[in-house]
Amino acid sequence: MAHLCGLCLALRDDHGQLARTATNYDGLVISVLVEAQSSRAEERRTAGPCPLRGMRTAPVARGEGARLAAAVSLALASVKVRDHVVDGDGVFARRSVAAGARRVTRRWDRQSAGSAAAVGFDTGVLLAAAGRQEEAESAVSAGGSLLLATAPTEEATAAAFAHTAVLAGRPGNAEALAEAGRLFGRLAHLLDAAEDRAEDETRGAWNPLTVSGTSQAEAERLCRDAVHGIRLALAEVEFIDRALVHRLLAHETSEAVDRVFGHRHHHHACANTDAGASASASAGGDPRVSAPDSGGHRQPPRVLGHGTSGSFGPAEGYGVPGAPGGAGVPGAPGGHGGSGGPGGSGGPGGPGGPGGPQQPAEGGQPKKKPREPVLGCAVWLTMACTCQLLCCDHDDPFTRERREGFCDRNCSSSDLECCNTCGGVCECLACCSACA
Repeated sequence: MAHLCGLCLALRDDHGQLARTATNYDGLVISVLVEAQSSRAEERRTAGPCPLRGMRTAPVARGEGARLAAAVSLALASVKVRDHVVDGDGVFARRSVAAGARRVTRRWDRQSAGSAAAVGFDTGVLLAAAGRQEEAESAVSAGGSLLLATAPTEEATAAAFAHTAVLAGRPGNAEALAEAGRLFGRLAHLLDAAEDRAEDETRGAWNPLTVSGTSQAEAERLCRDAVHGIRLALAEVEFIDRALVHRLLAHETSEAVDRVFGHRHHHHACANTDAGASASASAGGDPRVSAPDSGGHRQPPRVLGHGTSGSFGPAEGYGVPGAPGGAGVPGAPGGHGGSGGPGGSGGPGGPGGPGGPQQPAEGGQPKKKPREPVLGCAVWLTMACTCQLLCCDHDDPFTRERREGFCDRNCSSSDLECCNTCGGVCECLACCSACA
């Protein structure tokens, strides 16, 4: 939350109130990476009361990491909006809206370039990569490899990740972080394509998996290989405090794959990791590198989220809860796979939700009647603006079932299983120390 608020405030301070709509969960990973490699002493400030925090003050991230995250988020938000205008999606099909959106994107391009230059980063790399996306997609349409479509996204995220090492004064980390960023970009792109595949096929829209003839099983394999590669790359990075980075990029990426493909390999993966760690230890090797873990531990906001189209998407499927285009944390109310979200408990296709299996009432008590969609949306907005969705146990605004606040889910039973099964290999200091 400190990095999310820091990103939002950096966007406001550098680019104005409208730019805050570009706040997104993936973008804050940049801020997290900078802080994890550098001293924390001067990287926090106290922010004033905010409705999204229940009108409470809070310490938030600041400095070059937050500014870089803001510049990257704004540049890619500009690309996303421009794509919507070109495609004539939704309200962007209207001439007046499209004209206004074009002016906003031009301003955001200038602003992001200026603030990025202040921290030594060239957003031209991101914009150039985005400009090659159409060409890459055409290559896939002609029978090329699926990974041709993900290449521009991989290039953009690799550049952003690598520059965090420069800001933190650890240039030796740049190569490993670039590799982690490349795989993160690939993973985000593939997860987005896999999640949207059915809808795209119904609408006749372009989807890289469909065009390349890639099966869901093969797409899942590519995603899990990317997760494993991210972990191996992070093992080579020198961090001052790797807990949050590991939580987001090693655990939550695996969670995102589980959510999209609808099943888990947690127990099998941990067992493999444990066996690989034992074999490596007996040989005197590093269990983090030699462990044959291709599935991964389970773990938040999402922080690391899923739902972007490409790398760091603007506030579409993300964002500050209650902000324009904002949504929920994955695994939290309103997020993908979370309570009230698609496939999650109480959400479409999920347990207790429309099209999903109905859960029995606890204690023999009849379940409360779900609210109508309009009333549910009003209740959700009220709860989001008072921070109840994140910070408190609450009744689901739509199904009225009891939910646990995201901020309270510090140590789940699965984290405990991970810590016990992996024999300490996973290095998830946040969950392991809490479970201990």
